[in-house]
Amino acid sequence: MKYCPNCATPLESRYLHGHDRPACPACGFVHYAGPKLAVGVMVSHEGKLLLSRRAIDPGKGRWSFPSGYVDLGESPSLAAVREVKEETGYEVRLNGLVGVYASPNRPVVLVVYTGEVVGGTLGDCDEVEETALFSHGALPPLAFEHDEQIVADWLAFRELGVTRGGIG
Repeated sequence: MKYCPNCATPLESRYLHGHDRPACPACGFVHYAGPKLAVGVMVSHEGKLLLSRRAIDPGKGRWSFPSGYVDLGESPSLAAVREVKEETGYEVRLNGLVGVYASPNRPVVLVVYTGEVVGGTLGDCDEVEETALFSHGALPPLAFEHDEQIVADWLAFRELGVTRGGIG
């Protein structure tokens, strides 16, 4: 952000609350950069985990679960269901929350659900090279730093036998 959204004055860097932040010298506006919210779903189908090989960066050529950004005005759970449909063609029911993941100096907070296929058919997506089912003991190389922890958390979730009949 280069200009104040309130008065259009060029922003200057000011040290506030332990960080350099863009601030307006005219009206006092301070821009606090917030993280983007992303969602993902660990989809169970036929007793296996549904993964897709990414066709785009970041993580191009590696495998991950269906995921993407939450749109403005959209709930995280609806975004999760939408992302699975867009990337795989499957309709899912969310069964619970696996966890929330973030890293220092990363601009994304990731909310991960567990879900199961309830309809749809496998389809193409320009963000995905291929989609396949994997047993949890034979996963391919995963794309992102949190993926192995997410899989471990998902397996723990499954071992507890937690189902909530859907999340809205």
